Amino acid sequence: MPTNGMTTCLWFDGTAEQAAQFYVATFPDSAITRINRAPMDYPSGKAGDVLTVEFTLRGQSFMGLNGGPHFTFNEAVSFQVHTDDQDETDRYWEALTADGGAESACSWCKDKFGVSWQIVPRQLTAAMNSADPAVAQRAMAAMMTMTKIDIAAIDRAVAAGDPT
Repeated sequence: MPTNGMTTCLWFDGTAEQAAQFYVATFPDSAITRINRAPMDYPSGKAGDVLTVEFTLRGQSFMGLNGGPHFTFNEAVSFQVHTDDQDETDRYWEALTADGGAESACSWCKDKFGVSWQIVPRQLTAAMNSADPAVAQRAMAAMMTMTKIDIAAIDRAVAAGDPT
């Protein structure tokens, strides 16, 4: 069990183990910590089926629950991944949108399991939180034209108002 006192539970329709395997292969410092099988039949499965999968992603605790088709993911909840450079941004973006995932706008994408992610370079966050409102506005305006974030384009937009 996690020691931080809080675990995010993700509801899957029979794919919790596959999702956990995908996520731990995608993110460093991640692992499946336990697979729990149903001790008896339940509405969405049989005794012995994988019921829950406990895993950590970048140090955060998650549980995948094979709860059945009753609930699905939507964009109201997403996981934000902070990246340090374009290579890292590209790597996560490509992994998450592959094999049935989908691109969206402004750093958002969905993986093949329907979970929404935001792949956000730290440079974008810093620019949008700038004390200079003009810098923040230029960064946001540039971001609004993108799907996957292009750090060089953000840097150009931020520098556009710099007379040096």
